[in-house]
Amino acid sequence: MFSAKESVPVFGFKARVPLKDGRFDRTEVDMKLGGLLVESKLTETDFQQKRRAVVQGYRDFSRVFDRRGLPRAGGDYLSYQLIRNVLAAYASGCSFCVMADARRPDLIEAWHTVMRAVRPVDLRIRCKVLSWQELCEVLPRQVRKFLAQKYAITAP
Repeated sequence: MFSAKESVPVFGFKARVPLKDGRFDRTEVDMKLGGLLVESKLTETDFQQKRRAVVQGYRDFSRVFDRRGLPRAGGDYLSYQLIRNVLAAYASGCSFCVMADARRPDLIEAWHTVMRAVRPVDLRIRCKVLSWQELCEVLPRQVRKFLAQKYAITAP
């Protein structure tokens, strides 16, 4: 059960993922709710890509990922936001959930590709995927109406 303080979502949460040089990255996770980090995809087309040197500059990269299993294009890693957020979950001991549109199987497949490369089993268990359509089933009517009108997202 969340405490009152933990049940308030923090949007644009600065996860401070540790880098090899002792500093922290400055990127944000879309939301933190208690011990859960959330990356939300509604309109973006992908999870971004980043140069190999940047991704491998994270302190825990080699502990968390089998780099051979991560998707790449040339010298860049694909699905950078997923990689970074899984590293944030690892460093903070949090769980992680990516929320994506079920009509975007490419995003769901990107998620599964990254998850197959995660080494620690306990971290894999703390990572989840949830479709907006699944979430719609339990949202208040006004929110469901908004998602239907703006994004054509409805419960299955």
